[in-house]
Amino acid sequence: MAVHLAFLITVCLESVRSINTGIRGTGPWLAMLLGVKTERGADIMHIETLEIGDTIVRVSGAGQPLVFVHGFTTTAEFWRGQVEAFSSRYKVIRINLPGHGVSPRPAGRSYTIDAFANDVLQVFRKLDIRQAVLVGLSMGGTIAQSFTLAHPERVQALVLVGATPHGLGEDVNVDNVLKAIDDLGVVQASQNVIDRSFGSAASQELLNFARQEVAQTPDFVAREAIASLNASDSRSRLGDIRVPTLVVVGNEDIITPPAESVILAEGIPDSRLEVVENAGHFPMLEQPHKFNEMLAAFLRACEDPVSQASGQGLSQHAI
Repeated sequence: MAVHLAFLITVCLESVRSINTGIRGTGPWLAMLLGVKTERGADIMHIETLEIGDTIVRVSGAGQPLVFVHGFTTTAEFWRGQVEAFSSRYKVIRINLPGHGVSPRPAGRSYTIDAFANDVLQVFRKLDIRQAVLVGLSMGGTIAQSFTLAHPERVQALVLVGATPHGLGEDVNVDNVLKAIDDLGVVQASQNVIDRSFGSAASQELLNFARQEVAQTPDFVAREAIASLNASDSRSRLGDIRVPTLVVVGNEDIITPPAESVILAEGIPDSRLEVVENAGHFPMLEQPHKFNEMLAAFLRACEDPVSQASGQGLSQHAI
C-alpha cells in the first residue's frame, strides 16, 4: 500500500513539474485534488505556451493585455514574479524574444531593436491585441519605446524598467561586451554581466536562476543585439511618446544608471518615475512586492479617466 501511495505522489508531482515547464497534461487536475503548490508556493494556474513567428510566448489570465518584453540575453522568466500577481485581472503576455530563452534563433534573420519591435507587433496581430499596456525591461524598454513611437495606437500605457534613451553602463558598452565574448565566450560574458546586475540584497538563488537563463543566448544573437542596443537613441523623440508612462529603476542599478531613467521621465510628457530601494537592474525580481505595488497603482491610475485626463499620479518624480 505504501509503495502504491508513493508511486501516485511521484506521478502527481511529475505532472505538476510538467505544467511548470509548459507541457500540457494531467497536472492541474491532480494538483487541485491534492492541493499541490508550484515551486514558488502559488496555486497551479494555466499558462499557455505559443510559438508566434520566431518567439515563444507565455500567456496567462484574462482581461486587459499586459505585454512584457525582457532585456538583452534575459528571458520571459525574468517576469516570473508578476505572473500570479496580475493574471487574476489581466491577460499577462510574456514574450521570449528571438534568440533568447527557448525561442528559435534562425541564422537568416536580424536581431536588432527594429526587428524585435516587429516581432512584438507580430504577437499583437496574432493574439488580436488592439491595445495593451507595454512593459519593457532594459533592452526591452528600448524595444518598447521604438514600438510605441511606431505604433502609438496600439499602446494604452508604457512601463519602462531599468531602461534608457541611449546611455548604458560600462558593463553593457558594446566594445566591452564584444571583447568579453571574444575573450571568455558568450556564456561567461553574459553571466559576468548578470553578476554585476543585481543589488546587494539579491539572494544566491536569484543569481543562480539568472545565470542559467542568460546562458541560452548564442554568440551571434548577442553580438548583433548589443550593437543595435548601443546604437539606439530615442532622446530627440521622447516628447512624441504621448501615453501615460511609468519609469522604474533600482537605486543600485549600474547597468542602466538611475540618471538615464531621470532623462526618460523628464522627456516623456505624461510620466512618473519610481525608484526601488535595495534593487539593481532587475527590481521586478529583486523586490517583486514593491514593484508589483507600483505597477498595480499605475494601472489603476490609467483605468481612472479623471486621473488620466488630469495627469494626477502620473507625472510625479519619486526621487
